[in-house]
Amino acid sequence: MPVPYEWPYEWKIGVRYLRSTHRSGFVSFVASMSVIGLSLGVAVLIVVLSVLNGFESELRSRMLTVTAHATITGVDGAIPDWRARQATAAQEPGVKAAVPFIESRGLLANGQRVSGVVVRGVLPEEEVKAVGLGSRLTSGSLSDLEAGKYRIVLGAALAEELGVKPGQTVVLMAPEGSVTPAGFEPRKRRFTVAGIFDSGMYEFDRGLVLLHMTDAARLYQMGDDVTGLRLALNDPFLAPMLVRTVARAIDVSGNGYFISDWTRDHLNFFRNIELTKSMMFFILLILVVVAAINLIATLVMIVKEKQADIAILRTIGAAPVNVLRMFLVQGALIGLVGTVAGALLGWLLSVYFPTILHGIESLFGVQFLDASVYLMNDLPTDVQFADVFKVSLVTLLLTAAATIYPAWRASRTLPAEALRHD
Repeated sequence: MPVPYEWPYEWKIGVRYLRSTHRSGFVSFVASMSVIGLSLGVAVLIVVLSVLNGFESELRSRMLTVTAHATITGVDGAIPDWRARQATAAQEPGVKAAVPFIESRGLLANGQRVSGVVVRGVLPEEEVKAVGLGSRLTSGSLSDLEAGKYRIVLGAALAEELGVKPGQTVVLMAPEGSVTPAGFEPRKRRFTVAGIFDSGMYEFDRGLVLLHMTDAARLYQMGDDVTGLRLALNDPFLAPMLVRTVARAIDVSGNGYFISDWTRDHLNFFRNIELTKSMMFFILLILVVVAAINLIATLVMIVKEKQADIAILRTIGAAPVNVLRMFLVQGALIGLVGTVAGALLGWLLSVYFPTILHGIESLFGVQFLDASVYLMNDLPTDVQFADVFKVSLVTLLLTAAATIYPAWRASRTLPAEALRHD
C-alpha cells in the first residue's frame, strides 16, 4: 500500500501562520490586502496590454481593408503598357491579385463647402480582388462606377462634411489646368455621388474618393497609362520582400519603379503602439512593485507577531534554514494566489472590455474614442498568452524577491531574546 505524501512541516506552519487569528486578525487582513493589491496590479497590466493589442490588430485589419498590401508606381508617376505588367505581376508566387489604379490629389466641392481629397481611379471588377472596401459601402456599390457616367463614391465622414447624399452631385477639381486670359483655370468635372463607404478609419472616410479609372484618366489626362499596380498578397506580412520580387519581374525596360507596402506606409502608427505598450508596461508595473512592498510589510508584521512561536520552534530543534523556509512559503503563497487571481480577473475584464466600455458610454452619455483622433470609434481587445505569461512571471519574481528579507529576518531570531518578554 503506497504511503501518502507528507508535506514538510515548514509548509504546514507557513500556511497556518497566514490563516492564524491569534491575538488579532489584523495580520490576516493585511495579508488579504496584499493578495488583492497584487491581483489588481496584474489585472490592470493585462487589460491595458490587451486593449493595446486589440487596437493594433483592429487598426491593421481596417488599414488592409482600404489599402493594398503593396504598391508599385512608375518613377515618372505613370506605368505605360500596364496590362502586360499586370499579367506578369499576377503570376508571381504569393501574389493573389494585381490591379491597376490612378491616384492623385483633388478638391471636392459642394456649393461653398470644399475639401481636399485623394482621388483614386479604379476598375470596379478588378478592385474587389485587391481590397475589401466594396463590402464597406453603406449605400450603392462599386459596380455603379461605370466608364463615362462620371460617378463617384465618397467616405462617410467626407459626405457628411460636404453635406451630400447618394444621387446628389459634387464638383471635382484637379490641381492641373490651363492658363486662360482670366487666369489659371483648373480642370474640373461634375460627378454624381453613387455610393458612400464607411471603413471605420477616419483618415480614409474623410479623405478618399473612388471613381472609374477611365473617368480619372480623362480628368488627369493620363491617356492609357496608370499610376501603378496595387498588389493583394496571400500573406500580407511578406509584403516588404514580395513587392521587390514583383517589381524586378515586371521591370523589362530597366527604368525601375517606386515600391511601397502597408508596413512602410503606416510605420509610425505601429511603432507608436509598440512604444506605448512598452511604456505602459513599465509604468503600470509600479502597481505591482507597490503591492510587493506591501508584501514585505505584511511578512515583517507576521515575523514580529510570531517572535515567541519562532523562538519555541528554534528551542525544540528548528534550524534557521527551516524558519527561513516557513516564511518563504508564506510569501510564495501570497504571490501565487495574487498572481493567479489577477491573471483570471484581467482575462475576464479584457474579454468583456468592449461591452463594459459601451455600457459606461451609454450610462454617462460620453464617448471615449473620437474617430477623428484615434482613427476608429470602437476598441476591441486581444488577450495574448505571451502577455499574460510575461506579467505573471514578472509578478512572481517580484514577490519572490520581496519575501527574502522578512524570511531572512525571521531566521535570525534569537530564542532567548524573543522569550525574554513573554
